[in-house]
Amino acid sequence: MKIVIVGGVAGGATAAARLRRLDEHAEIIVFERSGFISYANCGLPYYIGDVITDSDLLTLQTPESFLSRFRVSMKVHHEVTSLHPERHAVSVKNLETGEDFEETYDKLILSPGAKPTQPKLPGTDIDKLFTLRTVEDTLRIKTYIEKNQPKSAVLAGGGFIGLELAENLRELGMEVTIVQRPKQLMNPFDSDMAAFLHNEMRKHGVKLALGHTVEGFQETTDGVRVLLKEAEPLCADMVVLAIGVTPDTKLAKDAGLELGIKDSILVNAHMQTSAPDIYAVGDAVQIKHFVTGQDALISLAGPANKQGRIAADHICGKNSSYSGSQGSSVIKVFDMTAAVTGVNETNARKAGLAVDKVILSPMSHTGYYPGGKVMTMKVVFEKETYRILGAQIVGYEGVDKRIDVLATAIHAGMKASDLAELDLAYAPPYSSAKDPVNLAGFMIENISDGTLTQFHLEDIKTLSLDGSAILLDTRTPEEYERGHVDGFVNIPVDVLREHLKELPKEKPIYVMCQSGLRSYIATRILEGNGYRAYNFSGGFRFYDAVMNDRCLIASAVACGMDQA
Repeated sequence: MKIVIVGGVAGGATAAARLRRLDEHAEIIVFERSGFISYANCGLPYYIGDVITDSDLLTLQTPESFLSRFRVSMKVHHEVTSLHPERHAVSVKNLETGEDFEETYDKLILSPGAKPTQPKLPGTDIDKLFTLRTVEDTLRIKTYIEKNQPKSAVLAGGGFIGLELAENLRELGMEVTIVQRPKQLMNPFDSDMAAFLHNEMRKHGVKLALGHTVEGFQETTDGVRVLLKEAEPLCADMVVLAIGVTPDTKLAKDAGLELGIKDSILVNAHMQTSAPDIYAVGDAVQIKHFVTGQDALISLAGPANKQGRIAADHICGKNSSYSGSQGSSVIKVFDMTAAVTGVNETNARKAGLAVDKVILSPMSHTGYYPGGKVMTMKVVFEKETYRILGAQIVGYEGVDKRIDVLATAIHAGMKASDLAELDLAYAPPYSSAKDPVNLAGFMIENISDGTLTQFHLEDIKTLSLDGSAILLDTRTPEEYERGHVDGFVNIPVDVLREHLKELPKEKPIYVMCQSGLRSYIATRILEGNGYRAYNFSGGFRFYDAVMNDRCLIASAVACGMDQA
């Protein structure tokens, strides 16, 4: 059997290695138009920032190593220019010699990936304007920085690449501004959780121009002017476009393969396309979101690797199938770690799901062991069924561990209340006897049995200040004086029982504390004494971070620049 693979990196290279492990005698040929067959896309920003200093470390496999170990013919600088499904052949151009030729196949795997989204704006051909997707892109940016020593950069786009590159350019001493149309960074996160990322970026001197539309670029004697709609332009020595990626599917489209969202390639669960004997994997394909079941594009290395393996399995007679992606991901943002899995609250509501949530701020490990730090967790689940829909965590140590536990729980179909029963490893340097994931489960279990009734950030503006409800802050007087929500009166939880006679039982009581724990205890005291009480999800720490961020963004939209 002869298998031709178009494109290497995650999906194509994985498929090639898996094919060889399953079939020692198959002829396997990979065509890759770049000079690199398998490289670490996710490490590219860290090479620019000198965290990774050896460019060879970005190359996971070379054509020579692949041939030596797997007997796979890796032809770099070879571009497949067209597909011919009717005769099981592809047209190929050798980019080094200019030679054109055809290669036949029994099975074909397309792994063309995605290309940086290029907006149709004036000035995108300026030499000082870059994209970052391939090793060649990385080397071009690195060379420009080393040669020209730029002092400032504007990054158009606030996704994974934008944030990672912002951090690395700041570590090089550059002034960095991120500009984008949405009013938040990192769209996989809800805006309330993104507020913590915004604060971390500002803390490290990154300026945020959120809610602004880029209209074009102009080259100047000093650098590049970034033109903004209804705002003053931004000026920098260099600009990087990081506004997302688009499936690179011209070959599939020209060959008449069925396409989906943004002209992505339609595949079935075995990664088969609409054409006989042609498979497709990676960033170029449309998949199903594991949680919502809706069609989606998810450009991540993990799914691409799994899809390459599944395509190889099916070609070799195994009945492997792809069940969809949850979009599980994690990112380093200076000193902070942020992670997400499943669907966020915003997209769950857009999908028509009935949504509830818990927000909590546990320590990374037990409080008496030195070095513990607070993380903020948001777990989204479906009302009635209590199916876990997604989770977001921002913090420091232990974030990646907890998101992986929650990702596993989603894949296993666990109920959110079942998180309380997970038997998770504990030692003081690593966790607490009640792990943060368990704590989320306890809260949801309390909601399910009526022990806990919540109110949320979006509910605060609807609370009546006319005296028909009691708004209660149960922190210490010192905490209260440092900042509180207007209308909330202070009665610390430890003296609440002594003040119950001051609280009319006919009025509902909305209770807040710093993190949600003391206010929960207060609601149990109140409920036990015949009151109707509601606990604020997330606590004042959460409220303060989100509201301060929203004020800064509103100011930035008005004046054209965020304050670092």
